[in-house]
Amino acid sequence: MRSFIFRVNITYQTFLQHYSGAASSVVVMTENGLKLQLPAVRLRPFLTQMGVKGRFQVAVDENNKLTTLTKLSD
Repeated sequence: MRSFIFRVNITYQTFLQHYSGAASSVVVMTENGLKLQLPAVRLRPFLTQMGVKGRFQVAVDENNKLTTLTKLSD
């Protein structure tokens, strides 16, 4: 299993596009310079009035399927 660390700073208003169907995924840049495309629905548990902000770790299986998403810090 591999894992990647990245930062996210998405405003509440921008994240609302996910709910309206305009955005189904989020593209992030890892700390190692790799681009990852994540389903926006996986960030819902981390949505606050300020949006989705913080440092996260994502783990993927051997087929690059997301297995876990954990918030590390703000």
